[in-house]
Formats: sequence, C-alpha cells, structure tokens
Amino acid sequence: MTDGTVRIDGTTLHLPGGVQVRFKRTLRLPETGTHPLPPGLGDFPVRRVEDYPDTAPEGMRARGGVMLPVYLREAMWLHFGGTTEPAALQVGVGKVCAVSGRPWSDRLGRDPQNYVVLPRQPWLDGINSGKGTVRQFVAVPLGLGATVEGQVTGEEVWGGVQLQSFPLNGERLAEWREAQRRIAEKRAVMRSAEPAGGYGAAFPMAAPPAPGAAPGAAQGGAPAGPPRGPAAMGLGVGGSMRQEVHRDVWPRGSWAEEPAGRVFVHLVTPPEWRRITGEAPPPSPVDRAAYTRAGLPWFDYYDQDAQDLAPTDALGSVRPVGDWLGDDHEPWQQPSPHQVKPLGDASGKPVGDGDW
Repeated sequence: MTDGTVRIDGTTLHLPGGVQVRFKRTLRLPETGTHPLPPGLGDFPVRRVEDYPDTAPEGMRARGGVMLPVYLREAMWLHFGGTTEPAALQVGVGKVCAVSGRPWSDRLGRDPQNYVVLPRQPWLDGINSGKGTVRQFVAVPLGLGATVEGQVTGEEVWGGVQLQSFPLNGERLAEWREAQRRIAEKRAVMRSAEPAGGYGAAFPMAAPPAPGAAPGAAQGGAPAGPPRGPAAMGLGVGGSMRQEVHRDVWPRGSWAEEPAGRVFVHLVTPPEWRRITGEAPPPSPVDRAAYTRAGLPWFDYYDQDAQDLAPTDALGSVRPVGDWLGDDHEPWQQPSPHQVKPLGDASGKPVGDGDW
C-alpha cells in the first residue's frame, strides 16, 4: 500500500496516501468575537531535523521529523490542498488531538472523531471549539501552561504538531479509484461533444458511498514511554473564526487500521532556527491593520453537503493565550464586507521518524 515515507518538496510535506500539508503564516485574530477566515501570508519554511546532526538538540534528533520557525504569538493554519486521494489525517498539538481533545492515538476513532477527512477538509485553522467555529492556532513557549497540551493534560512535555495519515483500506480504495476512472471517461465524452464556448460546469469529485454498517476502528491509547526532552514551542489558541470541522461520512471500516505515515513537526523560535540551520528566519508577521487597510481579502468557506463536528468538553474549555501573556495591544481593523470572499472547495529526501 505504501512504504510509510514522509518527504518534503519545497514547503510541502508529503505523507503516504497522497496527503499534502503546508503550514501557512497568517494574521492573528483578536481573542474576542468570531471572524472570517484570515488569509495566508506565505508558507513557513520546513527543514528535516536529521540534516542538522551537529546543531539540532538531542531531544529533537531523537524524535526526528521536521522543524519550522515561529514567533511568539504568531498564528498559523494547515493547508491540505493537492491531496490526491481520500485520506484520514490526525492532527495533534502537543499530542492532544485538535479535533477530539483526546490523547494522541495510533488508531482512528469516531466517537468522538479524532481526524479530519481529506480532501473534503481543505484546511484547518485551529482546534475544534464550537458549532461551525475553530479557535486559531497560536504559538507560545512551553512552560507557561498556555498551550492546548498544558490546559488539557496538565503537562507540557511534547509541544509541536503531530501528523498521521490513514488511507482507505484496499477494497474501498479500489472502489473509489474505479469511480474516478468512470468519471474521467464521462468527462472525456462530454468534452468531445461540447460545443464551442463550453458548458461552464465541471463534474464534482465522486462522493463516498452511502453509510454502511461495518464496524469502525476502535479508539487506541496514547503511546507509552517518557518523551526525550521538550520542544521549544507549542500551540495555544487565539481568536474564533467561522470554520467547520467536517464529520466523516464514509462507512465505518473504510479506513486502514494502521497509519501509513507520521511526522513530528517541531516548532522553534527564530533565534533557535538561525542557530540550528544557519538561515535567517522569515520576517515578523505583518501588521493586521495595515493588511486590512490595503483591502486584501478574507475568506468565508461553506460546504453545504458537509456535516460539522460538535466540539468536545476538553477543547471547548481551552482558554486563549492572552490569559497568560496579557492583553493584545496590536491594533485591529475589522475587514469591510467586500473584502470577505466566499469559497467552495513527492520529491525530496525522506523525513526520518524517531521515538515519540
């Protein structure tokens, strides 16, 4: 099915099963109110930990994976565009599931759901926090108790972001590929019969089959064993935005029982990034008021056929980083209505995995 190899291509992480993930720099939202989706301001650079055996800390080398630089209180979101086949992707923040609030697991669970379904979920901007909303991912140092990890577990020992991909099982994947082949044939027939000017419509991606009764994989436990040293930064939460975390509508038992690939994403401070890699970190995040005054877009994404997941108690009670770091004094200017745009929907060396 797959060799479990994770690779970097530019700023894109490629996980087995055709999963593609990019980490996007973005505007940090105020911690009050609910907002449209903030825009991307370019990708975070990503580097393999094993390429820096002499400068990466021992604990980081033991876990393997990749690293990226973040500023204090910098916001980010995860972009899943380019994913080529259906996949279930687990997203952990300090080994707490960003969807369910449960401890990290090497098994998929549906009650509560502990993964997002790709490509239906085009991106994830934060933890699942309310009906149709998420709380923005915001970088904070470990040790303050401000991370999601610290608030949910009472400890801050992991930090970073954890990703784990599960493809469809062999039978279901074969069915999906056959459906895609038939759709491609229909498209070819329509194009051959299309008059000059075209019809202006495209075939949608094949929907998953109607829900069945096959049992799903059970929720697994968190891996045993102590970590080998803390990461520099973790993720807390900031402002709320309108974004659904979609419910899985594939029949139970559609996904592989074992993960195809995983990767630990270390978050390091800009000085640490320079020390480890010798590279200059990206410039500090753009001023929010200046961005809004320039008239650049915000986004509102809605999928009428998708169902939103309800938040769990663990994530619903997570408090914003401002409760630890103080008030946000950066000026805020609300975008005007015309700036909010409605939206509808590997090369490189393998990344070494470690003990986590």
